[in-house]
Amino acid sequence: MKLEVKANCPINNFEPCKKFDCAWFTEIRGQNPQTGEDASEWNCAINMIPLLLLENGRQTHHTGAAIESFRNEMVKANETSTELMVAAAEGRSPKLIEG
Repeated sequence: MKLEVKANCPINNFEPCKKFDCAWFTEIRGQNPQTGEDASEWNCAINMIPLLLLENGRQTHHTGAAIESFRNEMVKANETSTELMVAAAEGRSPKLIEG
């Protein structure tokens, strides 16, 4: 079931939406994250805020995961580098860490 919301403007004392005569009426283009299809929708920017906040949260989550992965690789590289320096200082062959 799809609910039809009345196009009343909260900025203009809940008068009917002026659509293309309003600077807040904008087009959002992108891809549907569930289907991968291209999407293009004209709507009030205020109405799109919840959708854009959800997408922002999703992208932030992906960024956090990428940063954590990068951090883990840097920890491994630092451990290897430390082992090489300690082995060189002690005059022995380094025991390389495999990952």
